[in-house]
Amino acid sequence: MRPSPVVTHLSEEEVDAREPVLARVAHLLKPYRRQIMLVLVAVISSAALTSVVPFLVRAVFDHALFPLDGGPPDLGLLGWLVAGMCVIPIVTALIGIGQNWLTSTVGNSAMADLRGDLFEHLQKMELAFFTATKTGAIQSRLANDVAGVRTVLTDTATTIVQNSVTVTAALISMVLLSWQLTILTLILMPLFVWLQLRVGRRRQRLARRTQESLSEMTAITEEALSVSGILLAKVFNRSTQEVERYREANRRQTRLQVEQAMTGRTFFAVVQTFFAITPALIYLVAGWIITGSSVISADTLTAGTLVAFTTLQGRLQMPLLQLMRVSLDVQTSLALFRRIFEYLDLEPAITERPGAVALDPRTIEGRVELRGVYFRYPEPRALSGTVSRDRFGDSGVRIGEAEGGEDVEKGSGWALEDVSMVVEPGRLAAIVGPSGSGKTTATYLVPRFYDVTEGAVLIDGHDVRDLTLSSLADAVGMVTQEPYLFHGTIRDNIAYACPGATAEQIEQAARGANIHDRIMSFPEGYETITGERGYRLSGGEKQRLAIARVLLKDPKILILDEATSALDTETERLVQEALERATRSRTTIAIAHRLSTIQSADVIFGLADGRVVEQGTHEELLAHPDGLYARLYVEQFSRPGSSRYDERRADISL
Repeated sequence: MRPSPVVTHLSEEEVDAREPVLARVAHLLKPYRRQIMLVLVAVISSAALTSVVPFLVRAVFDHALFPLDGGPPDLGLLGWLVAGMCVIPIVTALIGIGQNWLTSTVGNSAMADLRGDLFEHLQKMELAFFTATKTGAIQSRLANDVAGVRTVLTDTATTIVQNSVTVTAALISMVLLSWQLTILTLILMPLFVWLQLRVGRRRQRLARRTQESLSEMTAITEEALSVSGILLAKVFNRSTQEVERYREANRRQTRLQVEQAMTGRTFFAVVQTFFAITPALIYLVAGWIITGSSVISADTLTAGTLVAFTTLQGRLQMPLLQLMRVSLDVQTSLALFRRIFEYLDLEPAITERPGAVALDPRTIEGRVELRGVYFRYPEPRALSGTVSRDRFGDSGVRIGEAEGGEDVEKGSGWALEDVSMVVEPGRLAAIVGPSGSGKTTATYLVPRFYDVTEGAVLIDGHDVRDLTLSSLADAVGMVTQEPYLFHGTIRDNIAYACPGATAEQIEQAARGANIHDRIMSFPEGYETITGERGYRLSGGEKQRLAIARVLLKDPKILILDEATSALDTETERLVQEALERATRSRTTIAIAHRLSTIQSADVIFGLADGRVVEQGTHEELLAHPDGLYARLYVEQFSRPGSSRYDERRADISL
């Protein structure tokens, strides 16, 4: 039974406590201050020009068509007023085009910055974070959450400013025309604002649940539609169950989307209805004023004033509704921003200390030492709603498995306990032991995939925690049991270790890995596409490509994590020859289940239950028949009751 460790993530209050979310959003826009100032100038200019139109309308009625002094229409004045009413929309349209270009540029650039910051932060996170988090969930947070705030960064800020300026200008104009009618127009606004705040809080909660549901769907898609997932489903005839799993997540997402879309619709229907009937109420009040049934003086209420006022009402309605809608969008987006900032606020567990020393590749010797190492796997840290769980149940958090098949989940016990090893420069050290004994864990401490709980790991006498991460990564290379190849050409996969490598250097590395001739047998040679995770290649071909990649990197320290397991005899021979070339003049730590591959090791360490129980050469360890290595050797090469088994036992007893 797997334990269920506590998954830590920041709450909304904790995210806001570090720095208010809106302040952090504003910080994203800081590099684009000049463009934003131009947008503000454009918005204010456009709003100011638009506010002039109602006054032109009043002048058309009260001075050009129906002069208040009772004279004939003034066609000359009418021509100028009409010309102004025509020019203003053209100018505002041109301003709007420039404004839209600026806002789109600023918003998309800020969103690209945010996405880039997220990806960069992801690269800094420790290995344990990824073993505790679904890959699809991380992808969703990078893609869906960032896309969800696109509108806020590209349009919302401008919409708020533009509509705020428009509403302000319209209200000022309405007050100048008739402050009494303005009060009548806005009498229910406090109630609307209160209702809008309540709807916004509900939309915010729904937005977070919707994005978490979307993350789950993305994770299911990534798992089920990968090559490995499809193969697994076909082998175990689980395609129907996978489809139903996706359909259930899809139904939940649909329900949340509908609920989010409908939240606030009744509120907006009420507001829109009120604004629609307000002009009719204004006409009714105007009738009372004109007939003397009101305390308001009829002297200021001309036909032009009434037409201008109702025109302003029409201009006020849409900006106010947009402000309310955009306010809800902002509150919805705050939930997404919190999810993004929650991610950015997770501090990497593996970081450089101040004053970290860089290993000099010209002088590094490659001496590796584990000194009194105790190690316990930390509690997994993951984002809310992203923790990896069993596919067909809820049996707790699955922390993950290390390369080589060694389960990295150890509960509350020690994964390694008082482990001490020394590998001299240029020597080959082998680590053997039963599955789960801590072999892979020990090697993962050398490149600082994890940090020791107690004790120290040293390279040339330097504690790895005192070294720069970049120089440590350059000094240590690794070939795992299941090498990862990305979807691309063979050339690109090898050159990943050294992007600036020449074709000759890549070919030399491939020859050293015993894979050049095989590559050239493909119709497209080095331009052959490997397929996702290298599925177009055999296991041995992938292993040799991984070795070629390490040879191109040319590290001083090499870790081989069961690099020849599960290979046929001929392929193992080719891989073993490549490994022998790779280990020359390098400090090498090899994990092996096939003991035939490490009999020539300079030193062999036997691990059991996270402890070093023996060490020595092949001959020295065989001299102890009851030792771990001798038992593993007999079990691997012979079967009880066979003559070969008896011969092996006899050899060991000598």
